Amino acid sequence: MQKHNVKRLHKNKTSAQVGRGGTRGKTSGRGTKGQNARAGHKNRPELRDFIKRLPKLRGRGKNSNLSIQNKPIVLSLSRIAGVCDAGVTVTPQVLIEHKLITIYKGKIPSVKILSSTAKAPLTKKLSFSGFTFSATAQAEVEKLGGKIVV
Repeated sequence: MQKHNVKRLHKNKTSAQVGRGGTRGKTSGRGTKGQNARAGHKNRPELRDFIKRLPKLRGRGKNSNLSIQNKPIVLSLSRIAGVCDAGVTVTPQVLIEHKLITIYKGKIPSVKILSSTAKAPLTKKLSFSGFTFSATAQAEVEKLGGKIVV
């Protein structure tokens, strides 16, 4: 016996097509008249109707008032003084080593230093380089004899 000689035990059943109930009669399975019955018919997706109703936002749309520049990370003097020793020059690299800031997309982010809180005022003499300062933070550092290099 060979593969091409094998015969089925039961023949395929075919449903008897009665009247116009066949699959390829009259409307050919397309239902009734209208757009869906025509050749090459396309229904617009429902989602497109919602998109069409939206106002045309040009430019940056609802985010037009937001700044394009990255916002600096804000740190207080008391947090920096908590991890650094007196007399140390604080740089962004030092803050990364102490895990106060992290590198983002391969770049060191800009940092703005604000004054320390009233509960924990700055008591160490520190020098800073590579940061932006608030006016009160700058006065607080210079009052203790620290330096700020831009």
